[in-house]
Amino acid sequence: MALLDFFTRKKPEERKLTPFLPQDIYEAAKLDFADIIAPSALKITPKEMNLGDKLVRTFYVISYPRYLTDSWFSPIINLDKVFDVSIFVHPIDTAAILRTFQKKVAEVESQIMTREEKGMVRDPVLDTAFRDLEGLRDSLQQAQERVFDVGLYVSIYATSQAELDKAEAEVRSILDAKLVYVKPALFQQEQGFKSVIPLGTDVLSINSKLNSAPLSSFFPFISFDLTSDRGILYGINRHNSSLILFDRFSLENYNSVTFAKSGSGKSYATKLEILRSLMFDTEVIVIDPESEYEYLANAVGGRFFNISLSSDNHINPFDLPVPREDEAPQDVLRSNIINLVGLFRIMLGGLTPEEDSIIDRAITETYALKDITGEQDFRNMEPPLLSDFELVLAGMEGSESLVQRLTKYTRGTWSGFLNRPTNVDINKKFIAFSVRNMEDELKTVAMYIVTHFIWNSVRKELKKRLLVIDEAWWMMKSDDTAAFLYSMAKRGRKYYLGLATITQDVEDFLKSPYGLPMLTNSSIQLLLKQSPTSIDAVQKTFNITDEEKYLLLESGVGEGIFFAGLKHVAIKIIASYTEDQIITSDPSQLLAISKSKLEKEAA
Repeated sequence: MALLDFFTRKKPEERKLTPFLPQDIYEAAKLDFADIIAPSALKITPKEMNLGDKLVRTFYVISYPRYLTDSWFSPIINLDKVFDVSIFVHPIDTAAILRTFQKKVAEVESQIMTREEKGMVRDPVLDTAFRDLEGLRDSLQQAQERVFDVGLYVSIYATSQAELDKAEAEVRSILDAKLVYVKPALFQQEQGFKSVIPLGTDVLSINSKLNSAPLSSFFPFISFDLTSDRGILYGINRHNSSLILFDRFSLENYNSVTFAKSGSGKSYATKLEILRSLMFDTEVIVIDPESEYEYLANAVGGRFFNISLSSDNHINPFDLPVPREDEAPQDVLRSNIINLVGLFRIMLGGLTPEEDSIIDRAITETYALKDITGEQDFRNMEPPLLSDFELVLAGMEGSESLVQRLTKYTRGTWSGFLNRPTNVDINKKFIAFSVRNMEDELKTVAMYIVTHFIWNSVRKELKKRLLVIDEAWWMMKSDDTAAFLYSMAKRGRKYYLGLATITQDVEDFLKSPYGLPMLTNSSIQLLLKQSPTSIDAVQKTFNITDEEKYLLLESGVGEGIFFAGLKHVAIKIIASYTEDQIITSDPSQLLAISKSKLEKEAA
């Protein structure tokens, strides 16, 4: 305005009288913050306000039920709508409210006595009001409660009248179901809007009197914290940005399951947990179907074993665990024989009851050939091989079909994998077994044998360990492998072992009779982004709400829901730059890292 005045002065001498300073130009062009955030236009109508291209309608609560339950306001807070909420709490002097209550109690008591004198039937409304007033008056007198004037206002935003009416109907239906009744601020939309915007002024001033107990239920933010004084960082709580610090070994069991669609970050999250667990003196063993953990193993000084028909790494399925001090050798041998029968059931494509009995007897006699029986200490004895078992089996009546099916594992194309002594040593902090190069027909067999070998090693010495089974649906395809996995989940706590199963095929996992028991024996569950085809099964299994269902469908990479015990929160998994370089499986990142290394070597 000052600049305009300066240049509209007609006479030159007038311009010279009051020279225009540079700061005047700055002040003339400066915008207030209010000018920036204010809408382009404003129109106030009796039922709503037009803020530029937006409509806003403000409501206030006029009535509450006799009881307000905890988190009754949570469904409104979690609505997928654009709205503002304002809660005003005005304390009332206790002495003044006690005087008011005394008069009110006298009035109610007088009405009750009048009805009794007239012989009228008692009014339960008056009786209830009298008890409530007397109880509240006692609590106020003892300073256990206070009374407040409370105003609750909600402003809903929309881009059209139809959208605004629909949002209003949704809010009303939710609150009406809880016996909380609202009204639009007719002819007071301006005052209502001023009460809701963050100025802290109750311009509308429509309040209800509430004591401390029901007022506490107004707290709108209902989210759990999973922050403990020990454990590793799993991620960030998306509800309130707190840290999710947790120790799986502090729960009733140490098992976990991770469900996620391909590319949603399940392996990334698992590798991040492994990396951080290693810093807390936890030994980690991984069964890796896709060789995703090789770089991590090399980075932390661990060992990576490639299990295939042509590899130099072999595991003898007849290896026996060392009996612990509290275990009898015959029980250990018997348990190992039962597990081997399950292995042969998978290898031979199923067994009839007669064949099952023959296999059981043949295994026992094969061990006996090496002087391994339940009556003696076999910890330093050399175990038999699969070829020894074949010789014993061939001499038994009715075993012709079994021997014929077994030949491909002893003398056929698959003989190099099983029929050799074990040469795998897992005395490092991090071990990974890759079965990527194993044929699909043998992948389940390989995972079973590796898992059995790990279980025997775990039983030798008590240590804090974590066993990770990636793409666990491979093991859930067969009842025998699934049963063995479930047995480990149940018994692992005794040996300080946590079992982490990861899968993208939720339905295949849950179709197994051992799928749901595996879930119930896992204190930690991690759900990342889900596919629309499996989300209904996930919702039913984990009993999540519709809002959480849509959260899983719309989550980005590394986002989902983290369950620990009875609590669950929305999680975002975040790694540092160094961690990301070690654990990433993004092909573009891996290519960039590889190019960077080649350039450094060339330089």
